[in-house]
Amino acid sequence: MDICKIHENASKCSVNTMECFMVLRTQAQKISIATLCGLFGTLCIFENSLVLYLIFSSPRTRRKPSYLFISSLALADILASIIFVCSFVNFHVFNETDFSKETFLLQLGGVNTSFSASLSSLLLTALDRYISISRPSEYKLLMTRKRTWIALGVLWVTCATIASLPLLGWNCCTLDSTCSELFPFVDENYLSSWICFIMVLLGCIIYAYAHVLWRAHQHVAYMEKHQVGKQNTRMRMDVMLAKTLVMVLTVLMLCWSPVLVLMIYSIFARLSNHLRKAFAFCSTLCLLNSMVNPIIYALRSKELYSSLRMVFSRFRRQRKASEESPEAESTHKSSVIETVCEDMRVT
Repeated sequence: MDICKIHENASKCSVNTMECFMVLRTQAQKISIATLCGLFGTLCIFENSLVLYLIFSSPRTRRKPSYLFISSLALADILASIIFVCSFVNFHVFNETDFSKETFLLQLGGVNTSFSASLSSLLLTALDRYISISRPSEYKLLMTRKRTWIALGVLWVTCATIASLPLLGWNCCTLDSTCSELFPFVDENYLSSWICFIMVLLGCIIYAYAHVLWRAHQHVAYMEKHQVGKQNTRMRMDVMLAKTLVMVLTVLMLCWSPVLVLMIYSIFARLSNHLRKAFAFCSTLCLLNSMVNPIIYALRSKELYSSLRMVFSRFRRQRKASEESPEAESTHKSSVIETVCEDMRVT
């Protein structure tokens, strides 16, 4: 007998109803989820923190709009990792239900804000590359630091506002409407609207990248035909960044497609327990996406890769100096002792 009647108004807003969404029943499933979240989350926080350090430790990179957008992406991925791992493991592994509806919606809003900001940061990065390649002569005039910070501010405020709507009243308990089968207390119409918002972002990113690749191909063909010298470095840098962003988008689509497909399917059909378990495991792919992004930057961005090499070389020098210092100190002490002994013999 199915004890979870998600669409019954009499019980859908009860805290006990959250047990119906805890689809991981076996210990092996819980250990698998905890291991994936712990591994992906830890690596994601470390890698994105390293990216932020590399960007803001260099005066050259922290002034460029493209790297400010990348830093916004890294910050969003760090927040997503922390909030998602803590709430997801606490809910599905430890089966904690000792919190109110508002607390759950606040946690869900934090996850939605960070993941939406991550995707929106990719959109701004794509638009930055779009302007850089389509209007290179006006790029510095259009993409000023002030406009960059304003765009980032609008991005985070918009994402936070959309993610806070369920907490502010757009939930199935307040509206007495149909609840989602994937998230407790979430109105099905809100989930549909959020999916549309994500799909619009993805569509804009795909369009911007397609145009960037087309213009990059034109630049490469022009450089090879006319053997341009001065602009060769700048054009090749734009082409490399464009390819990097396409790699990021490809990983993004591979990691997010399963989750989005199951969300869309849940709106039109009832999900089985197997599909709901699959959704729980597919959700960890979002962490994988956040973990892979910094690796792509380190491999494709010459400036960040150069900064990373400098950090490692500085660390090796410091470690070598710390290892040599005890030997130098012991040598110094032995020489002092020998000098004192010689003085005593003379006297």
